Amino acid sequence: KCPRMFDRLYINMIKAGEAGGALEVILQRLAEFKERAMSLRRKVMGAMIYPVIVIIVAIGILTFIMIAIVPTFETMFADFDLPLPAATKLLIAISHAVFKLWFLFFLIPIGLVIFIVLLRQFTYGRTGWDLFMLQIPVIGTLVEKNCMARTTRTLATLIASGVPILEALTICRDTAGNGMFEQLYSRVAAGIREGEPLAVPLGENACATFHPMALFFWLFFGALTGLIVMIIPGDGMPTLGMMFSSIGCVMGALVYLLKMKRRFVDSLVVNMVDVGEETGELDTMLFKVADQYDEEVRTTTDGLMALIEPMMILFLGGAVGFIVISLFIPLISLMEKLST
Repeated sequence: KCPRMFDRLYINMIKAGEAGGALEVILQRLAEFKERAMSLRRKVMGAMIYPVIVIIVAIGILTFIMIAIVPTFETMFADFDLPLPAATKLLIAISHAVFKLWFLFFLIPIGLVIFIVLLRQFTYGRTGWDLFMLQIPVIGTLVEKNCMARTTRTLATLIASGVPILEALTICRDTAGNGMFEQLYSRVAAGIREGEPLAVPLGENACATFHPMALFFWLFFGALTGLIVMIIPGDGMPTLGMMFSSIGCVMGALVYLLKMKRRFVDSLVVNMVDVGEETGELDTMLFKVADQYDEEVRTTTDGLMALIEPMMILFLGGAVGFIVISLFIPLISLMEKLST
């Protein structure tokens, strides 16, 4: 009577525990499952807090420099009628764009989030976006392992609790949180209804197929850099933006075609499921798969945390270095002019 508090996983496990007279064992398994799931979720969410805060602070600092500091130097350069190098002209053009279009820093991310959320309301758009996320280097691997760990542990817990396999697969599909895995478990359930063992449809549907929406996202985000360049005022910027957009679209299409047939269910999982079915230890094998993927998620997350910090330092160092060099080259020319 309280579906908002207790999902289908809770209800079906408790139903199986009451029917089998092992409610205490079932509740213990359910508690362990929820603890592991929450621990993994906190680990992933905690890893994202640091880079998000650093990016927000970096954007705020760079925006302040563009709005408050660069215009002061521009006025000084104009007073002395200095010839400006290309880097300084580009910096001033970026400063004008930031000053006039600062609201786009908020509208573009919010618009993208709203667009993706609305698109994910439809099954076709949800599947395309989730496939796109699975194909992103490093991030896609983390999403894949996280989904695999969660769904295999859910399936193992349900099977060990005596829930029928088809009902267990339906619950896994509803709790997967990823359109591709939802599609996978639907096809696996259809295969089992036709009399196939679990490993057969799992292996047959382990690879993604062509999806137009996934290709659209690769083209869109590939062209996004060029679209941003086009809003910067200056001669040649629209042409440069079009060139960047074209190159980005081509690169995005190539990446998608290279990753289109990528497996999002490893052959090791299929083989372990096959062995588990043959030996009657399917739940044990699924628990082993879940433990393995949990460990891989922790390792990948720790590696990302170690990699993000130097990448952020390089990004900030490059941005600040570009600003300093662009402003000091005319200053050097001014000092030479005044000394003579």
